[in-house]
Amino acid sequence: MNPSPPSSRTSLLCLILFLAGNLRLTQAFTSPHPRSSTAAPTRHHRSSQSSHFSTNNLFFADAVAEKESNDVLTTQEPTTPTAPPSKSLANNTHRTLGSQELLMLPRQYRPKLDRGESFPSMTHVQATVLSATPSLAALSRSIEIAMDTHPLLRCHVEGDGEPAERIDLFRMVRKGEPDPCTFVAPPVGTFAARDVLRVVDAPGEDVDAMERSWKANFARDMDDGSWYERRRTGPLWRVTLHRSEGGGEDAPCALVFAANHAVSDQGSVNVLMDQILADVVAIEESGSVTNKAVPQDMPLAMEDSVLGRNSRWADVGLSAITPGTIKYVLDKAAEGFKNPVILPDANGKSGGGDSLIGAVSTIMGRSAGGESEGSSQRKSVLEFRSLSKETTSDLLNACRNHGVSVSNALIAAIALTSTDFIDGGDAKPGKTRNYKVLQSLDMRRFGARLDKCETVACMAGSNDIMLGPLPDRSGETFRTSPESSQCQQLFWNLAREGKDQTKQFVDSDGPVHAVRVFDFAMTISDMNNLVDLTVKSKDSQGRAYSAGVSNVGVYERQKAVRRENDLERGNIKVKHGKYEVLDVFFGTPHSRTGCLYIVSAMTVNGSMKLTFHPASPIVDEETNAKFADAFVELLEKASNAKASDPSDSGNVLSQMKIPEGSLSIAAAALGIVGLAIHAGAWSEFFSNLAEMKSNVSDPKDFWDAFNFWVFFAVGHPLLQPILWISDVLHGSPGPLVFDLVPASFLMANILFIGATAWSKEFRNALNIAVLSAFLTYVGAGLDGQAGLGDFNLQINDNYQGQVVKGCPTYEQVRQPSMDGFDLEKYQGKWYEQKFHDWTQFKEVYDTTLDIKLTSDKKGWVDDFGVKGPAPESAKLSWDKSPVANGAHYFMFGRVDENDPPGILRESGFGVEFPNYIVDVKKDPATGEYTEAIQFQCLERGGVRVFEGINFMSRKPVMSEEELKDMHRRARAAGMNPYGASEEQMHTVARRGSRERNSMTSQEELKKQTGYKAIDDYVSSGMKVGLGTGSTAYYAVERLGQKLKSGELSDIIAVPTSIRTKEQAESLGIPLVTLNEHSKLDVAIDGADNVDPSFNLVKGGGGALLREKMVELAAEKFIVVVDESKMCDGLGPGFPIPVEMTPFCHQHTIRSIAALPPCAACKPVLRMGSSSNNKIDGDQIAVTDNGNYIVDLHFTENIEDVPKMAADLKSLCGVVDHGLFCGMATAVIIAGVDGVIVKVPN
Repeated sequence: MNPSPPSSRTSLLCLILFLAGNLRLTQAFTSPHPRSSTAAPTRHHRSSQSSHFSTNNLFFADAVAEKESNDVLTTQEPTTPTAPPSKSLANNTHRTLGSQELLMLPRQYRPKLDRGESFPSMTHVQATVLSATPSLAALSRSIEIAMDTHPLLRCHVEGDGEPAERIDLFRMVRKGEPDPCTFVAPPVGTFAARDVLRVVDAPGEDVDAMERSWKANFARDMDDGSWYERRRTGPLWRVTLHRSEGGGEDAPCALVFAANHAVSDQGSVNVLMDQILADVVAIEESGSVTNKAVPQDMPLAMEDSVLGRNSRWADVGLSAITPGTIKYVLDKAAEGFKNPVILPDANGKSGGGDSLIGAVSTIMGRSAGGESEGSSQRKSVLEFRSLSKETTSDLLNACRNHGVSVSNALIAAIALTSTDFIDGGDAKPGKTRNYKVLQSLDMRRFGARLDKCETVACMAGSNDIMLGPLPDRSGETFRTSPESSQCQQLFWNLAREGKDQTKQFVDSDGPVHAVRVFDFAMTISDMNNLVDLTVKSKDSQGRAYSAGVSNVGVYERQKAVRRENDLERGNIKVKHGKYEVLDVFFGTPHSRTGCLYIVSAMTVNGSMKLTFHPASPIVDEETNAKFADAFVELLEKASNAKASDPSDSGNVLSQMKIPEGSLSIAAAALGIVGLAIHAGAWSEFFSNLAEMKSNVSDPKDFWDAFNFWVFFAVGHPLLQPILWISDVLHGSPGPLVFDLVPASFLMANILFIGATAWSKEFRNALNIAVLSAFLTYVGAGLDGQAGLGDFNLQINDNYQGQVVKGCPTYEQVRQPSMDGFDLEKYQGKWYEQKFHDWTQFKEVYDTTLDIKLTSDKKGWVDDFGVKGPAPESAKLSWDKSPVANGAHYFMFGRVDENDPPGILRESGFGVEFPNYIVDVKKDPATGEYTEAIQFQCLERGGVRVFEGINFMSRKPVMSEEELKDMHRRARAAGMNPYGASEEQMHTVARRGSRERNSMTSQEELKKQTGYKAIDDYVSSGMKVGLGTGSTAYYAVERLGQKLKSGELSDIIAVPTSIRTKEQAESLGIPLVTLNEHSKLDVAIDGADNVDPSFNLVKGGGGALLREKMVELAAEKFIVVVDESKMCDGLGPGFPIPVEMTPFCHQHTIRSIAALPPCAACKPVLRMGSSSNNKIDGDQIAVTDNGNYIVDLHFTENIEDVPKMAADLKSLCGVVDHGLFCGMATAVIIAGVDGVIVKVPN
């Protein structure tokens, strides 16, 4: 009954689907009706004729006929007078919504609300079919008593739930909540039955018509919660009585309950419906209810029931996190590696929405794979089935014989049935797949267990069952030969696996950890927005599970409502007076997101009732009907087949005589040893952390600093196994599969994945081992044993036995060489020689820092160049890395005028800290700085969180003597306690000259970048913009090559000039124009100049207008240049071309020259060929568009490029200009050291 966990909850509200030709239900009043002893007032009501039912067949509890002649709804049967409220009624009327409730009744996301987008709610629907029809008076009064009993039946929600601020780049992380979403239950008597009760009369005495009526109601309410979303003051539920028009009180009827899922789950609705039926009988027999239900307090949120009062994340924070919680998170993350199937083959690929790339895309505010246009069109499709009493009993006995529960058997059945439909009708013999099954749980059974199901509330939760790999059509095989030992083993082994995984989940406090983690995620992030993004994902189509099972169990075994005259709660009954419960069907929608196939089950009076409710069009009505039939047939065959010997089940480890649990115990033992070895360091760390927290007045300062530490502490342990796997990959012997992967490496991976999937014991041990290794590695970092230079993690660490707290002042470390320091001379490229800095990785080499001040001298940018991994760190694969030829990361900061010269304020990851320039060495002849020592230090609350020391030089390599001299100067500055001693600093590796890229000619560099752009950014099926110029020429050439070889297919391209068009046609590249395709996937073009802000000058080839049109139409714009095109500022390096109309062009040139940014420029009209800015003819150059070009020559950098671009564009007569501001997605640069890629910040 639970919606699947947050990773799979997603989408837009399904469109309100009115079933044409069926009943038309009158909307309930949106304002409450106070109860009165007099007849309710008349009210106008307009309704059109229905194709099946006439309008006088529809009414509220207080209205039994509609007078169409007067178009007025009048009262025939008044609401029963309300008795004075009892003094014992609860006065607990307010409660903040819990995290799970905020998913069902979604907390909205302001950035989307501002765009007119809102998240729809989740509805819970139940249909109860009765043997007789109650009177409206008795039913109405019983409903009103129920509303007096259960506060959530009267409630509405107040508060917008908006955070005080969103503090991350993607506006997903929340801070503070001044106006939380709150349940408010008004006093008893506020609402009357007419506010929630509707009545529909099906024509005639035909029971089938009544059944069609309630099923249509059920289907509509599954996907349409608009009726309660519009009610600002509640209630959030309603019930519809479906009866036969001429059937009388002894004819069967159906009650369809619908509510926002935040206020109800199936267990509590069973209690509610049983209370209503019992009270109906009492009222009809004696006129009143003498043994009333005990009025209830506002129920606890699920988080409070499971975790305990005042134990939500907002109350306890990190103190509640245990190793078990961390293991739970790691186990959940590991599930994705099994790539469970989530879509049938005909609907696309599986697993995309839950992949790492998909997760990152979602966190960044984008749906994985792009947005699906059909997400808002999905709706629930329904099938209802019943197992006979005999089959239900046989199934229960078979489950007992095999030591499993009925829920375990249902999980096995839905997994096997799914294998029959997952191939989309296209049989694939031998194909096997993994299945992820969502098993709903009643969370009242776990943790603190504070909720006793005495009132209406939602306590729905779930756990995941991973099964497989299973061959396609396994269910069909079972149904054909159910008594074969192989089929019997398969079914009951799956059931036992489901039981084992559930037991492990419960025994490890999985429910508590699941609630804790989900509460954390909902508290600190806008989880509903992440859910919405997964709903719209093309990759997953909102699916996160292969299948789902919600089994409530036996209806009559549940406890009924507490009554005033009873000492104990009795059980729910299937018969009250003349009213027997014949059927109960229920479900929640998976149309937005959830399971591919889903069944909800409950056993009533010995017969199991099944509701199948997947999402269409992913699963259409015909497929759902076939699925339901196949599922029922499989259960029938499983219950009747001869039971096989449970001892035949094959646990690989048991057959190998390895005691169960021994591997996990061994892995845990190693972890405990690792923790014990570094226990002192962990203790010191948490002590320092506590000191910092107590000394910091603003919690944000503490968390920002701690998050900074966490980010880099986690990064190092993750890099090590990646490098090891890379070396194993490239060192594995044997032939290459598809010219990519060695066969031996592939086989080893298959064996490893097989062992992981097959053996639960191995899987558990592996998870524990990974967690143990991670904690041991971080412990070694805290102990200073994992690399004093790059992974010395301890805060306030010690030096020579003495603890050194906090950071020094600048004056304490500043050296005399800093007298007269000139920050402008400090700019430029520095080669890093040594570092003590755990935000860096020792596995990299050839690191450089290129420091530049901003134009206003108030800020600075550091272009941090890095190559990796170093040859010694990955001997077999170092040159195969994506950053083997270099990558660049940009750091930013400010220059505070109140600081002495030599302090740069550095910002990153939410914190700012000083970067001290401690010591410099000058060239005696020129006065230029040749060496420097930098020192960064982050302190919070008197505790030093991070320190970084860099030895830098203007030359790539320093001698040992020169480095020793730098150590001597650092020691004199008092920096050894902070990590400047020789044993505490890491020497940056340098790549030998013989290993350097020897490709140095300019033409070869252009070819490199053009080819790389196509190789890295173009894939089959794309629409590509093709630039113009000498570098873009090679991109076009490469695209032609890959199309001809078959490496690429289904490519269409848009050229930016006649020259490019002719080249592309000669290579057989299919061409279109923007007229046919206005949106492109990628555009690739060169540039004549690129400044540090990635502003471009283009148009040297004369195609600037077409280039800009095409590149603005592309989702990505990849710029390809050689390093000579990089410059400090635009203007002097290359003239700025401006395209203008021929009409009065001299007037336009004078207007351009009159612009303030162009005051120092020299305009030169382009003559001869338009494809270059050389004067190579007597005639004015004419572009492909029939226009002229004037080139603006500057002698100094343009101060404000975007402003100049805007000024030029605003001139009448100017068509466009060659300034491309803020358009580049990436810049590929070829130089003597190889090809690097720079990405704008």
